[in-house]
Amino acid sequence: MANIIEITDFSAPELDIYARLNENQLLNRHEPEKGIFIAESPKVIWRALDAGYTPLSLLLEKKHIAGQAKGIIKRCKDIPVYTADFQVLTQLTGFQLTRGVLCAMLRPPLPSPTDILANARRIAVLENVMNPTNMGAIIRSAAALGMDAVLLTPASTNPLYRRAIRVSMGTVFQVPWTFIGSSPEDWPGSGIRLLKGMGFKTAAMALGGQTVTIEDPRLQAEEKLAIILGTEGDGLSKQTIARCDYTVRIPMSHGVDSLNVAAASAIAFWQLRPSVHCLPETEN
Repeated sequence: MANIIEITDFSAPELDIYARLNENQLLNRHEPEKGIFIAESPKVIWRALDAGYTPLSLLLEKKHIAGQAKGIIKRCKDIPVYTADFQVLTQLTGFQLTRGVLCAMLRPPLPSPTDILANARRIAVLENVMNPTNMGAIIRSAAALGMDAVLLTPASTNPLYRRAIRVSMGTVFQVPWTFIGSSPEDWPGSGIRLLKGMGFKTAAMALGGQTVTIEDPRLQAEEKLAIILGTEGDGLSKQTIARCDYTVRIPMSHGVDSLNVAAASAIAFWQLRPSVHCLPETEN
């Protein structure tokens, strides 16, 4: 039986996790095993549940108890289900974007880079991508366009920040991802050595220098390829570019020199997917 708890006051402590804790407090860096994130909208929550994430509580409009959240409540069993009138919940910043249903979930331990690279052939590496909107958009493209995993340098934003999850439409739960190292000193040196040690050629998406176009057939033919994208504004560091096997540019027109990193990622993921002759053979 569902544990329905009605909230009538926006200042109720039960709403702290949804309304008053910031992203760093939810992340809980001092005790990461107690870290929490917020999934918003029924579709996103379903994707998180399908991926095995553990729900802690739900917050939703009353009308959704027997409506679009009915299946979620049933699946989440006996966790607290906080409910309130629309007028109370609209005091939550951005509530209109949540489709009236939110779920607090436990952050799982992150896998190691070697674990998620073991069976991967195409991966994205994001160097210091700090904007949650870009992070969510890139991961959504990675899921849609065939990336097997996403690696993040330590200075990148966390994909489980609320906005990143929302922009990704929950695909952050479908594509394996983790941080490559725990401090800035781990990238690019030891990080790129790890990639190359696991058989990956590295492709820096950058301008200038000895570049090849994204249409170069050698790129698509690589058995394992890491597509490395840089931070908003500055792009990839010179140290990263110098260590990569390829520096790759997207041809431009009308005097435009570059694209937003999220737009560039979608083009790169599509164009650099494995060529047909590189795919594993299937049995007849």
